[in-house]
Amino acid sequence: MLDEKEFDRWIRSSIKTIESSKKDLELGEYSWACFKAHQAAEKALKALLWGIGSPGYGHSLPKLIEYIIQQGIEAGEEIRMYSIRLNKFYTATRYPDVWSEGIPEEYYTREEAEEAIEYAEKILEWVRDIWRKLSREG
Repeated sequence: MLDEKEFDRWIRSSIKTIESSKKDLELGEYSWACFKAHQAAEKALKALLWGIGSPGYGHSLPKLIEYIIQQGIEAGEEIRMYSIRLNKFYTATRYPDVWSEGIPEEYYTREEAEEAIEYAEKILEWVRDIWRKLSREG
């Protein structure tokens, strides 16, 4: 049985996080835009997992995708690639000790932030498509 309420909670948070990421992009806060894009994708993937009754834990997007696949849901190579690219924005965007010099805010570009947001939106769209399909079948 699908848990529509829990799916909705997580997916709404994912959407809000993407919106916040876009605001950071416009403010020139590229490292934060990248991090929030990762978070939005993570919340979308967890929305699907919670919604099907198999909560996912952790922050690795590729691992969450693997867990989704283990639940019998197919994920194309593009979705996997988006998750791998976004995963690189989880830690390095926030902590100065990841870098030998400077701070994370000095290492990210508008192009990277735009790409991160695009990938997060594609993951969100994929999750919503899967959910619609599961809802019709259930």
